Amino acid sequence: MVEHMSDCLFCRIASGELPSTPVAESELAFAFRDAAPQAPVHVLVIPKAHVTSAHTVSDVDAHVVGELVLLAQRVAAIEGIDGEDRGYRLVMNVGADANMSVPHLHLHVLGGRALGWPPG
Repeated sequence: MVEHMSDCLFCRIASGELPSTPVAESELAFAFRDAAPQAPVHVLVIPKAHVTSAHTVSDVDAHVVGELVLLAQRVAAIEGIDGEDRGYRLVMNVGADANMSVPHLHLHVLGGRALGWPPG
């Protein structure tokens, strides 16, 4: 059973209670377009079960992080940003100082243009 928090925005999106623009899905994760994209491709990959952040990942749910990365790879292929001549950035923010605006573990897949460093 997938555990959701009723007041969590991403739990509500993962359950289908709130609308989103889906890109890909696996048994444990869901990928959808970011509502405020920072690049031509900006997709969020979230676990379907609630995990607050990368800081709170435990031995019990550590496999979820791997699932997010695998789904992010599929997203990159779907969006045509994988391969040696392209590329993409994976970003996981933790906490307020990192601008984590939704307290639900999520991975940003950014690409579709050359991404400078530092990000921003």
